[in-house]
Amino acid sequence: MTTALVVGAGPAGLMAADVLASAGVEVTIAEAKPSPARKFLMAGKSGLNLTKNEPKDIFVRHFNEAAPSLQSALHAFGPNEVAEWAKGLGQDVFTGSTGRVFPKTMKASPLLRAWLARLEALGATLNRRWRWTGWDGDAFRFETPQGMKTIQADAAVLACGGASWARLGSDGMWAGSFPASDLSRFRPANMGFDVNWSNHMSRHFGQPVKGIALRAGSHVSRGEIVLTQHGIEGGGVYAISRPLRDGVTLTLDLMPDVSAEAVRARLSKPRGKTSLSNHLRKTLRFDPVRQALLMEFARPLPKDLAAVIKALPVPLVGPRPMDEAISTAGGLKFDALDDTFMLKNRPGVFATGEMLDWEAPTGGYLITACLATGQWAGRGAASWVAAR
Repeated sequence: MTTALVVGAGPAGLMAADVLASAGVEVTIAEAKPSPARKFLMAGKSGLNLTKNEPKDIFVRHFNEAAPSLQSALHAFGPNEVAEWAKGLGQDVFTGSTGRVFPKTMKASPLLRAWLARLEALGATLNRRWRWTGWDGDAFRFETPQGMKTIQADAAVLACGGASWARLGSDGMWAGSFPASDLSRFRPANMGFDVNWSNHMSRHFGQPVKGIALRAGSHVSRGEIVLTQHGIEGGGVYAISRPLRDGVTLTLDLMPDVSAEAVRARLSKPRGKTSLSNHLRKTLRFDPVRQALLMEFARPLPKDLAAVIKALPVPLVGPRPMDEAISTAGGLKFDALDDTFMLKNRPGVFATGEMLDWEAPTGGYLITACLATGQWAGRGAASWVAAR
């Protein structure tokens, strides 16, 4: 019987194992942590956003320069296929008002339990606390609770994750087993940013800021942000974290649904002896956190206050540490792989998931790409062993 090794039991690795086991290949899965899919489970704590309900050609564009390399995988296993896959595991899904697709349970654990049960029924073996440490010739070397072990297989799929959330398993240590020429450096993606707050902002830490627009050059986000001790976090900033990481200035439109002229008209109402904060509250309906942001970054207040309200510059110190990022950019270059995601310098060894050099926004794109590339690499590995 042909054999395959899958390194990493996140969604990409489990999908590759599923494809291989379904093709009749004897599959061994090696997971470094005591339990599988820890990052997947963590993502499900706030509602497991599996995918985005939109046409595949639009979906693929969100992967920017990596889109041509991922197109085949995402067209083979895109939003519709992800939804059907979840239903096949007994998890009905629904589409929210923004097009995001979730399991009706809003959790990852029921889906994962059903998936692991299916893999077990297919004969796949999951070895926990097996950390891959590199190659020994053509064999794979592992640190295990029973000591060092080496495994050889007819094909292998590497799904070792990116370089964020090390405590959940994605520590990027696998990169040391590859030539530097095959790698693009890791960078944080979908992350928060540091801001040098003044002391008076501390009472607003933990406060969400809703109903604003964030701009970074031509990129606009309408999501909310949260003020933290270190800076800003949240879906609104994650959506434009890439241009911000690359140095584009962040501005906030504190009243995105009102024109600058209308803001000026409201501010021109007689103020009398009313304080500025009360004037802003009455005329613009500014809550305390919005007022605090204005005072933090617009002092001394300009004559044209409306212009600043519509484009308040926020000086960012830099991104939060990579280990806090939801995902990472960088990893194995697509130039080091063939079109089935097989390593050009290691025939029969495939790579998938966040190991590959791509990044995408949150909103279902990350998990879908992990599932899609896992399926694509699993198909490639199954075809490889079938041909031999």
